[in-house]
Amino acid sequence: MLRYLVDQSDLLHSRFALSPSFELENLLRWFDGTDRHGPRTPGPAARLRPAFEHLRRTDPAMRALLALHHPHGGADFVAPPPTRAALQTIDDDLEVVRSVPLAIARAEIAACLAARPAADPDAREVLASPDVTALLADGLRRAWDALLAADWLQLRAICERDIVYRSGLLARYGWAAALDGLHSRVRWRGDGIEVTRIADREVVVGGRGVTFIPSVFIWPSIAAHSDDPWERAIIYPARGVADWWGAPAAPPSAALAELIGRTRARILVALREPASTTQLAHALSLPVGSAGDHLRALRRAGLLDATRSGRAVLYHRTPLGDLLAGAGA
Repeated sequence: MLRYLVDQSDLLHSRFALSPSFELENLLRWFDGTDRHGPRTPGPAARLRPAFEHLRRTDPAMRALLALHHPHGGADFVAPPPTRAALQTIDDDLEVVRSVPLAIARAEIAACLAARPAADPDAREVLASPDVTALLADGLRRAWDALLAADWLQLRAICERDIVYRSGLLARYGWAAALDGLHSRVRWRGDGIEVTRIADREVVVGGRGVTFIPSVFIWPSIAAHSDDPWERAIIYPARGVADWWGAPAAPPSAALAELIGRTRARILVALREPASTTQLAHALSLPVGSAGDHLRALRRAGLLDATRSGRAVLYHRTPLGDLLAGAGA
């Protein structure tokens, strides 16, 4: 069991954040079979597999990235914990990868190759290069552009919704409530945060706080950063991952559509988790201006409320909206 030892200072500095590079890394692990968990119905991932196979055949940097995967982990420096809050971008992550000291990259690469030696000579050449961090960052950029760039808006929306939900629990009830239900393997106990079925050790957080990162692709598992020089982090499955894996909300009933209009009924039912105007417009194939008009009308009617998350305003159902959506779904 991994146990993070936290004090009051750590609680003040702990936060929720996004990690684009971790989403990419976990998608790659899912594709190459390192992580055999995941949904039985692959949904949109099946659409992305041909692009992944093309990269694996043609890009030595991709094969080098895959060579760092083993069943018990991988290289932390290719998916670093986020340095910013919810607005973290893939460019932020790749800047960190490029700036990793060569000694740290070499040590992590050696540990990964000791766990699973690389058979591909082109991959070994990339990993032995003095420019390895730049080469791998370039490979991650090509993988991002081919696999996730087009879907990032929806993936980010799922993770942001989770952050809004847990931040609300944190503001109202404290960290114990915010972590409740995070994952069956995470628990708050005494002066520590415990993660079961991960390396048996205690880690002193030391006033830096713990970063909690929702992820679409980690489901149903969990991961953690606990080694120096990286920030302490726990990566857990975001709420609402079924929205991406192919289980959309049930359509609204005819009665609800007749009561408030078909488009507003669709919006109300779709807001199982908080979302921004742009996210809803993308998910429901609506013009952004039209989606905004409907959201404002639903809010004036007392069916929605709104919370700011970074630069975005996320709408969520009120108790009355929950009742109406539940009755109309």
